[in-house]
Amino acid sequence: MVLETFKVADAVELAIVERSGFVESRHAGSAVVLSSEGEVVARHGDPDALILPRSSLKPLQAVACVTAGAALDGEQLALGTASHSGTDRHVEVVREMLAAGGLNEDDLACPPAWPSHAGTRREMIADHAGEARIRMNCSGKHALMLRACVATGWATDGYLDSSHPLQLHIREVVERLTGEKIAHTSVDGCGAPVHAITLTGLARGVHRIGSASERSPFALHRVAGTLVRAVRENPWTIGGPGEPDTIAIERLGVFAKGGAEGVMVMVAPDGTSVALKMLDGSGRAATVVAAMLLARAGAIAEADVDALSAALPLEVLGGGLPVGAIRAGAGI
Repeated sequence: MVLETFKVADAVELAIVERSGFVESRHAGSAVVLSSEGEVVARHGDPDALILPRSSLKPLQAVACVTAGAALDGEQLALGTASHSGTDRHVEVVREMLAAGGLNEDDLACPPAWPSHAGTRREMIADHAGEARIRMNCSGKHALMLRACVATGWATDGYLDSSHPLQLHIREVVERLTGEKIAHTSVDGCGAPVHAITLTGLARGVHRIGSASERSPFALHRVAGTLVRAVRENPWTIGGPGEPDTIAIERLGVFAKGGAEGVMVMVAPDGTSVALKMLDGSGRAATVVAAMLLARAGAIAEADVDALSAALPLEVLGGGLPVGAIRAGAGI
């Protein structure tokens, strides 16, 4: 039997694209908002349908890696949950993560890739450099996984296999944080396992991470609190210059992590949390929609969301000039 996410009939309008006073496109999807106490306060579409969280699962994977023994902090820990743009600064930190564990780039099992940062890519082409595993946006996650294996004594070969002890540990932590049994496991774009859960379960997991205290008597919560602090103190790590996650963290002080196929999670400073998925797989409106959902829940100011929108690449251009914008839709 093939499992699937929610259908078009179950989705609601989350964003629109307006060009010169004409609504040209609509992004439909599902979303859920949890209060600072973790209670569901808003539902849009079908947030109880299964989704693949893609890179929005990285915070949960990172917490699992640290509880398995990868004792990292600061920039290195933040890079472990990042979808970075492959700048030299990102690569330098990932190399440090590997070297401190007696590892190198050859140990990474993510596929070689060009950096998504345009300037870095141009420089590499000018230098006749090619694709590299360490430039791949998930290399920080893979370095963190490898460090967990080294710390625990697990084999680094085959660390992406779903039956590897590291992946079994990650699966257990994901189930603990989300409060759900994993329904299905697929292979993510980077080669790592990615687990099917509901949007509500994903929101519950990121809420528990985003509202955790470093002073908690529970090790899992202390690790989560340390991770959130590392990301908020080093927002450049999570994406890079001009990347939506980085901009949202810098502007709003939130904890944000986008994922492929239009997935987004965001936690306000007070713990109010959002998880959403655009059904068409486009993430271009996901950041502003998540922020607006937090504003509608009273966790952040709508004026701050307006300022965020101005900083994000949401303008619709005509002849090189702005003639419209992408904005949150009527469904929220």
